[in-house]
Amino acid sequence: MTVCLGNICRSPAAEAVLVHRLREAGLDDVTVSSAGTSDYHLGEPPHVMSSTEGEARGYAFTSVGAQFAVEDFDTADLILVMDGANDRDVRALARGADDERKVVRLGAFASDVAGRGVRDVPDPYGLPESAFVSMYDQIEDAVDGLVRSLRDGTLQQVLDTRCAGSIRSGHRPV
Repeated sequence: MTVCLGNICRSPAAEAVLVHRLREAGLDDVTVSSAGTSDYHLGEPPHVMSSTEGEARGYAFTSVGAQFAVEDFDTADLILVMDGANDRDVRALARGADDERKVVRLGAFASDVAGRGVRDVPDPYGLPESAFVSMYDQIEDAVDGLVRSLRDGTLQQVLDTRCAGSIRSGHRPV
């Protein structure tokens, strides 16, 4: 599950990219969904600039705005949050360590994570088209890393490394 604030910009974009890249990699047994930490855009389609840029890159959008709920911990094996605020909001709903272990920032899979650390995917809402272009560039890079770790069987190693980095940066360990 991909999660951002309103579920109309970043998380539906990440969902669409992930679905596309998983299909290209032949990983057809993975399902992907998205949600927001707020109820601002329930039932709404993705933001027009998010879907326009995504469709230009070959992605399809099927989801509408939904809010993350504690029950999502039961159905999602991995919860990919876009930034530190989303991370805190989702973890606040965690019922224990098992739920918390599922939460990771999408940026943990980026190609430059070793040199820069885990970066947030900035919220482009209300910003010009260039912010949506940058958002997709960052999401595509991180999704490629995630798909590679799923295909190569190194997902847990990436998650363990991310956890160690979270301890150093002051985030709660999972």
